[in-house]
Amino acid sequence: MTLPTGIYRADHVGSFLRPKPILSAREHLSAGTTTASSLRALEDTHVTAVVRAQLSAGLSSITDGEFRRAYFHLDFLKHLDGVEVQGNIISTAAHKDGFSPPKLLVTGKLGHSKSIQVDDYLYLREQIAAANPDRPTSVKVCIPSPTMVHFRGGRSSISEEAYPSLDPSFFDDLARVYREELADLYAAGCRTVQLDDTNLAYLCDAGMRAEAAERHGVESSELARQYARLINAAVGERPKDMTVGIHLCRGNYRSQWFAQGGYEPVAEVLFKELDVDAYFLEYDDARSGDFAPLRHLPAGKVVVLGVMSSKKNELDNREEIAKRVREAAGFCGQGLQQLCLSHQCGFSSTMEGNELSEEEQWAKVRAEVEIAKELWGEDLSK
Repeated sequence: MTLPTGIYRADHVGSFLRPKPILSAREHLSAGTTTASSLRALEDTHVTAVVRAQLSAGLSSITDGEFRRAYFHLDFLKHLDGVEVQGNIISTAAHKDGFSPPKLLVTGKLGHSKSIQVDDYLYLREQIAAANPDRPTSVKVCIPSPTMVHFRGGRSSISEEAYPSLDPSFFDDLARVYREELADLYAAGCRTVQLDDTNLAYLCDAGMRAEAAERHGVESSELARQYARLINAAVGERPKDMTVGIHLCRGNYRSQWFAQGGYEPVAEVLFKELDVDAYFLEYDDARSGDFAPLRHLPAGKVVVLGVMSSKKNELDNREEIAKRVREAAGFCGQGLQQLCLSHQCGFSSTMEGNELSEEEQWAKVRAEVEIAKELWGEDLSK
């Protein structure tokens, strides 16, 4: 089978460890001792470098490493009209160093008065062209799933004045602003977009399912279906030549995870109801369950199997990784042709990054590319 545009046998979720100068500049910006334009110029320099590093490591799906973000979701969502970041989330999950993620609030009607990712996409595309790679490449834009605006806060985080009821007005507006952003990206030339979604994965965790049912007042199974409808409404008008993938993750803060449980509770919704072209699925250890849920994968769709780990600094065992990919293929109707390989998540979902060095990060990426070539052959675009 032909892979969707922008998806490769050796793929990745998107984020890379932030260079120390960017982290330092962000501290100075918070302290008021540098400017946003100075930070932007520094980010430009390091985005150029990370493009070349990805190409050198053998990747063909190229991102900006999320170098312009402190958080994978907030730095996108806060640019929507009616969205603010205030305070911190109260969670039953234990976080390292007492970390508590910032809280997202909907304080007014949702709107999309300006494009959010287009300028970043255009700069990234220019850098890839300047690097003049001698193989097919794609520019991938990663944005948070629209479910990130609803799941963690629920009704209490959404203005009752702006949205006296959530369904349908809030969900309709949320889908609309995403459609508008995707339309802007497409007009700029973008053909590959990845939605990053922790929430469908959190609904695989028995404890989090119970908390979500109490918080939202609906059974977790219905919440999963509601989220599928939301995502479908957000991406359903995309042109046929735009690929949309979704990445599911159980947490990735400084090599820490927050949820566990196999995909079975959401598998049928995920594979049979969700209108996406590719699934980037966390599968790096036993917390993600077995591969049996892949039996629901429809013909023509692809799973980028995250059996490698971005959380650990040591290299994954190549034989074990190849063995696990082949085991997963046994549950797919079209076998290995429906699978690609990646790490379970990015290397830096927040600016702090996972607990490994840049050298270890790139060694892991190079190893992934080599394993993929052993499994599928030298041409990783097929």
